[in-house]
Amino acid sequence: MKTWLAAARVYTDRRVLIILFLGFSSGLPLLLVFSTLSVWLKVEGVSLTAIGLFSFVRTPYTFKFLWAPVFDRISLPVLSSLLGRRRSWALLSQAALMASIFAMASTNPSANPEMTALFALLVAFSSASQDIVIDAYRVEILDDDEQGAGAGAVVLGYRVGMLMAGAGSLWLAAAFTWNEVYSIMGLLVVVGMATILFAREPETGSSIEAAAEEETRVAGNLERGMPHWLARLAAWFYEGVIAPFRDFQTRAGWAAIILFIALYKLGESYLGIMANPFYVEMGFTTVEIANVTKVFGLGAIIAGGLIGGIMVNRLGIMKSLMVCGILQIAGTLMFVAQALAGHNVAMLMVTIAAENITSGMATTALVAYLSSLCAQAYTATQYALLSSFFAFSRDVLAASAGWVADRVDWVVFFMISAAIAVPGLLVLAWLMRNITTREEPGSATT
Repeated sequence: MKTWLAAARVYTDRRVLIILFLGFSSGLPLLLVFSTLSVWLKVEGVSLTAIGLFSFVRTPYTFKFLWAPVFDRISLPVLSSLLGRRRSWALLSQAALMASIFAMASTNPSANPEMTALFALLVAFSSASQDIVIDAYRVEILDDDEQGAGAGAVVLGYRVGMLMAGAGSLWLAAAFTWNEVYSIMGLLVVVGMATILFAREPETGSSIEAAAEEETRVAGNLERGMPHWLARLAAWFYEGVIAPFRDFQTRAGWAAIILFIALYKLGESYLGIMANPFYVEMGFTTVEIANVTKVFGLGAIIAGGLIGGIMVNRLGIMKSLMVCGILQIAGTLMFVAQALAGHNVAMLMVTIAAENITSGMATTALVAYLSSLCAQAYTATQYALLSSFFAFSRDVLAASAGWVADRVDWVVFFMISAAIAVPGLLVLAWLMRNITTREEPGSATT
């Protein structure tokens, strides 16, 4: 017990607290271009067709890996010498984010929805860029045995940021205009900016220098057959874009790793798409759904994230992934009991507690795992790429959930959702058995 309490003390580390506040800054903008924006548009009388088309402004979150190499390979003039490469890019992306939210707040969606959409797209782009830098910063500032706590902290901060932009915005809208609400949200970006100014730059000099030396070597070889400027450009593209992918492919079992990332939380994604329709069909009111799944559920998922961080610290990443994955399946199966119980608020609280706690634990373990896979010279690019495989599973592979739910009853659907998570654990078992990894800190006996 004492060793687990000692592991929990990592959450009081200054670097972990910095990551907590950066997680808030990362989670804040998301709903401003998602559900909160939809409410604003509906209040302003924008058509449902137009509201649906606004979903395209969120594409930067899916394709952020395309410009992630810029943050790995380019330093900002003046600002990088003052703050360092990671912090300077973070501050710039946050300044752009604040300006974009303020610009969005100045628009009138009913009179000029195109302008609102343009600034919403800029918000999403700036937010996705901030995510790239914050993820890289988190991986680089923490030691290997602290990645679990870092993952737990960023999940906590992210959820609080989402709560502020979601429920917080709705509460503010009762007293202010939507333009004023968005202006207030823009001001809250100061939290992340202040955190970056008080943070310290990660020590990644040797890995960056090695990448720069490799770029110079490649350029020298290319200059034998092309102009100097073209050789330098081609060498930058190779080291910034191709080398991170090539580096990842040198890992034993890299294809299985990608498959695991795509499958690990597929069952939860399948369930998540159909959860709200299920609640409505069971007869739960919107107030009951909000109170139990949003307010109570937020506390449960935050608790799960923090528990997951402690577990990673004590058991190591791979064992934690397996334990959390099995518990996540058990949490999904609680919805079978809920379907049999029907409209029962007490049972719903038990179900949400089980599902959200195990989901939070699994998310923290997965974030820690993705972090452990990144080479320091290519942290931003590789993390953005790996997280895209998870997003592909969440947004594409789980799209058939509605088709399945239309053809079976809820009990069968949730059993299918649980079964879909099993292949990911089988791939994980193969990785644990066949891929040799370095001894994980914190995996000692308790």
